[in-house]
Formats: sequence, C-alpha cells, structure tokens
Amino acid sequence: MLTYTGDATYDLALSIALGFALFVAVAAWFVPSPYGRFASPRFGVALDPRLGWFLMELPATLSFLYFYIRGPHRGELVPLVFLGMWLLHYGNRGFYFPLSMRVPKGQRSTFGLLVVGTGVLVTSMHGYLHADFISRLGPQYGPEWLTDPRFLVGFVIYYISFGLTLHSDSILRNLRTRAEVDSGERIYRIPRGGLFQWVTNPSYLTELTGWAGFALCTWSLAGVFIFAISAANLVPRAFATHAWYRQKFPDYPVERRALIPFIL
Repeated sequence: MLTYTGDATYDLALSIALGFALFVAVAAWFVPSPYGRFASPRFGVALDPRLGWFLMELPATLSFLYFYIRGPHRGELVPLVFLGMWLLHYGNRGFYFPLSMRVPKGQRSTFGLLVVGTGVLVTSMHGYLHADFISRLGPQYGPEWLTDPRFLVGFVIYYISFGLTLHSDSILRNLRTRAEVDSGERIYRIPRGGLFQWVTNPSYLTELTGWAGFALCTWSLAGVFIFAISAANLVPRAFATHAWYRQKFPDYPVERRALIPFIL
C-alpha cells in the first residue's frame, strides 16, 4: 500500500486526517459523539435530525465530485467504477437515510451545530482524499485492477455490507409507527431480526466492514483514514449504546454483543 503519493499538499492533508482519527479514537471513549440518544445542549443550536444528518453528509458527495472531475483519469473505467460505488453509498447515507428517518414531530434536540460542523470537516476531507487519489494520484488503476484479488474481495465485502446496512436501517426505522411520529412521542423499542439477533449495533458493524472493503478495493491510505475514523467514533459508541439498551430494557437479550457477534 502506498504510504505517500509524492504530492506535498495531498500528503499533508492525509497526515492531518490520520492524526485527527487518532485523536478521535482517544476522545470518543470519554465523550460519545453527541448526536442521537447521546445529544447534549452544550454543543450548539439543535437542528432537526434529518437536516443535521443531511448537512453533515452532503460534503462527502460535493467534495468528491469536485475533486474527481478535476482529475485526468476521471473518464477511465476503474475510477468510474469507484465513482459509482461512492454515489450509491452516499445516495443512501446522505439523501435517502435522512429523508426516511421517523423523527417524532417537533424533535430538534439530536444534532447540535458543533456536531454538524465537525462532520462537515470530516466528510469534506474524506471526499477530497478519495477523489483526488482515485482520479489523479492512484497509479494502479488500469483495467487490470478489476481482476486484482484486492479489488474483488473488497468489492464483495463492500456490497454485502451495503445490503446488510439497508436491512438494519429498515428495522430501526420501522420501530416507530407513523402515528407515534405524528403525535411527537419519542418511543424506544428493542430492535429484532436480521443482525440484531447477534449484535446491538449491526449498522455500525456493517459500516466498518463496508469501509474496510472499500479500503481494500482502492488500496489507498484514504481508505484507511475513513475506516479508522469510523472505527474511532463507532466502536466506543457501540459500547455506550449497548449499555443504554441494557439499562433501559430489563428484558434485553443477554446473548447480544455490542458490535461483533459472539466476541465484542
């Protein structure tokens, strides 16, 4: 795997990004990312969760497209495959997911401006690092890359993870009825089915395996960065969420693990 590209600007941005991931890996154990059930009024004006999530994820699409189309390899086969994978992921995560959230009427307490601002910085960097490497700096992306074992294995892992993420999101979304949403009630239930049979946070697990697959596909340190910062945020959050469920529901399934079935 390439450690440096020879492009001073890119390598500096990559070093800063990896350093920030390390910082988050330590800080998140002490302060879970303050959104959702761990939201706090200390972190700025509260936004509607759908708007907050949309604003936080949008730069990943815009940043990627901006830098991708500036690259000399933007029209080549392998970069176009990665472009399609990217747009599929963020078409779901950045647009469909926030629009489909069942948020109790009037709820505005789960996304502070500081959270959104931090997310914007991360997703902007994420988009830049991947797009610039894929369409300009990556030396290995000839057509033969599509038959490389790293690409093939990563591609399979990525799309299995994507499908499982959609399923887990659907289960969570349907825990609240539309009538409950319209009434403004904040109802919590134990999710069941799919990967919830084994873990409390299946969407966190598949987010991590998906980015691991993408890192393998691209064989780049940009992929390492998004996997690392996702793990830095989601692993501590998975433990905190697992503890929250066990405290809130006395009948919570004892066989469930926080993140990895049977292990963690």
